[in-house]
Amino acid sequence: MMRHSFFLFALVTIVGSFAKGSSAQQLEPVRVFVLAGQSNMEGQAVVDLAGKDYNDGKGTLLALLNREDCRDKISHLLTEQGRGKPRDDVWVRYQREDRPLLVGPLDFGFSVYGDRHHFGPELQFGHVVGEALDEPVLIIKTAWGGKSLYRDFRPPSSGGETGKYYSLMIAQIREALQQYPTEIPALKGRDYRLSGLVWYHGWNDGVDPQNAVPEYENNLKNLIDDVRRDLRSPNLPVVIGEITGPWRNAPPEWERLRKAQASVAMNQELGKFVGFVPTRDFVRAAEDSPNPTHGHHEFGNAETYFLVGNALGHEMVRLLKLPKHEE
Repeated sequence: MMRHSFFLFALVTIVGSFAKGSSAQQLEPVRVFVLAGQSNMEGQAVVDLAGKDYNDGKGTLLALLNREDCRDKISHLLTEQGRGKPRDDVWVRYQREDRPLLVGPLDFGFSVYGDRHHFGPELQFGHVVGEALDEPVLIIKTAWGGKSLYRDFRPPSSGGETGKYYSLMIAQIREALQQYPTEIPALKGRDYRLSGLVWYHGWNDGVDPQNAVPEYENNLKNLIDDVRRDLRSPNLPVVIGEITGPWRNAPPEWERLRKAQASVAMNQELGKFVGFVPTRDFVRAAEDSPNPTHGHHEFGNAETYFLVGNALGHEMVRLLKLPKHEE
């Protein structure tokens, strides 16, 4: 009897140890962040283009390497030869409209142009969250130029016709969550955890003061509510990036839109997992930028986009560190 009990105890111990070992070997989930908006989220910052068409390279990322006040803070992005330094723990997926899919390790090139000469807020955002998290990160970009919240991204809860690009955003997120194990072999076998949404947007509504600006606050609140519902993530952390632009001393309609963006982040109905990031101080002078006539694209200034991505990333990390909540 004692011998039988001993063997039974040994068997239970072995099985228990095996189960514990199997659990320990489970891969950590992929932390997924959605970066949504219009042309500035698409990515207009210039990496290394120079010559007459780019103001002799002023304000490019490569030019920042020659500035003592910038060299250290961007050294993780560039080699001394100006080449990128891809991360091996952060990936980006960007399905542009009517253009090939972009997917791969975080680096330059995840812009609407699909070349290695441009980037958007995703670059430094990805570095910030990648450093803060132990798990691998997937960034899903859903951004299209010239799209309003009033019409194009109009959320279902705002009534009227749901915006084509709201529906496309949700469809692309769902597709990415289904396809990433195939598209990114390094993430195969990992589940995912939807961890945040970044909204960086505003130009097309700002130029429609009669219709879009008065509705912006309500439409943005509804967008957050509807995205959380459609993605089944009721407390999804959301970071709202203030509309940037060279109009820092803005006409009343622009200030009204900015105040609407900030007010949404303080809306108690949305909960505490919504943050707002001021960006107006990140704008650099036109004459010090690659595209001096492109005020709507922050003149393509790399420092501006770097600082925007940095601020968005740190605000997201702050929200992720708030007391745990039930998803």
